[in-house]
Amino acid sequence: MWIFTKHGFFSAVCARQENGKHGQPVDPDRIMVRARMRSHLESLKDRFAALLGQCEIQEFAGTDYAFRLFVQKSAWMQVLSGLAEETDYDNFKSEVARHQGRKGAAYEHSLHEVWSVMNRLQK
Repeated sequence: MWIFTKHGFFSAVCARQENGKHGQPVDPDRIMVRARMRSHLESLKDRFAALLGQCEIQEFAGTDYAFRLFVQKSAWMQVLSGLAEETDYDNFKSEVARHQGRKGAAYEHSLHEVWSVMNRLQK
């Protein structure tokens, strides 16, 4: 699943067994949270330190998502619940701009592009 949050953009999928090697079966109890920017995972870890603080951000050069962390599905479910609970704004892109400031300008710009693509789907 793709998750766009004020903390960043993430792709969350079941982790593969045997340290994520291609061709291995998935582990339905472990989630691989992937990001294109290390700062997005760092922000998520900071926000949910009790659940993700012990998870190491790993770098996978040459992959479509360079940064990843692995977490138990039960903890990931709590992170998702926490993200839903903290929703207290009426405009997502504006909240990203407020929350991330200048350092998040590229992410905010990308969100506008995603919005535009999905808007065309609606028509």
